[in-house]
Amino acid sequence: MGDDLAASNVNRLHSLAATSIAIFTFMLIFLYPRFASDEVNAWLFQVTLVVMGVATFSFVFASFYYYGSSLGGRRIDDAERARYSRRGDRFWLLGSTLLFLDPSLILAHRRALPPWGMRAFVRRPLWLARHSSRIEVSP
Repeated sequence: MGDDLAASNVNRLHSLAATSIAIFTFMLIFLYPRFASDEVNAWLFQVTLVVMGVATFSFVFASFYYYGSSLGGRRIDDAERARYSRRGDRFWLLGSTLLFLDPSLILAHRRALPPWGMRAFVRRPLWLARHSSRIEVSP
């Protein structure tokens, strides 16, 4: 991975992590009062918080690994740069998959999704994860 590509990946991941934090804040501001008054399912609320926390931290870890892969010169060799890049790709995939799952969980709080809708929102990230493993990374 080139230095420019790794640096741009770091910048993109900062914005994705910020988006995750914004969604997390939205959930706490608007859904926590409903959770406190037992208007929403407590188990579903906690699962949604965990999903958003893991998504946010996976974007942060991906950003760290992409930054590590952008270090040039004599600091790390090419094999280690490729390993950092692959780890960053894995964390990015985990964060993106969980970020796709989160809107369905939030809508499930409001019972705005029909039963088939929840299935569709759960299957889409799984489909993305399955097909992204077929994407080849150029050396």
